[in-house]
Amino acid sequence: MQQRGEETKAHILDSAQRLFSQNGYDATSVAEICEAAGISKGAFYHHYPTKQAAFLELLEHWLSGVDAGLEALREGAANVPQTLMRMTRIFPVIFHAAEQLPIFLEFWRQANRDKVVWKATIAPYRRYQEFFNTLVQQAIDEGSFRATNPQAAAQAILSMATGLLLQGILDPQGADWPQVAQQSIQLLMDGLVKQ
Repeated sequence: MQQRGEETKAHILDSAQRLFSQNGYDATSVAEICEAAGISKGAFYHHYPTKQAAFLELLEHWLSGVDAGLEALREGAANVPQTLMRMTRIFPVIFHAAEQLPIFLEFWRQANRDKVVWKATIAPYRRYQEFFNTLVQQAIDEGSFRATNPQAAAQAILSMATGLLLQGILDPQGADWPQVAQQSIQLLMDGLVKQ
């Protein structure tokens, strides 16, 4: 019974992600999600009290994947510069999951309109800012980076990452975006590496 419930949730989320990506959050109804998932409205509401709850779970799934990827790439690195270069390996996964990029824009769009979505979006952004702030401070402490403002460097890393994602969404064929990510991190590190 529990396995069937998990399968139903997975169908709901797959259908919701596809429809939110194609049509947008506002233009997608619970009825359309149910039809695409092959379930009743009762089954939907059994798992999610609102359309927003499903939307927020999609955001959480996406962020969990990013978090797990970043932590896995951080493990076993000899130093922070190596860690940052390893982290560029997550970009091919993000860019090749083309169906996920439009939902990324929907999260941003809804965050601008809805306080609940904004809170769910800004909390991880601030967590990533702290993650990179700590990483840059670690690089300074280990002697890999020159003395700099870790918070400003963390903001530069996040700005670069979100900018690359946005460019990849707007012009997917415009460049080899994973390669551009590597080159961009290298340029950033060239300015930070202790001479």
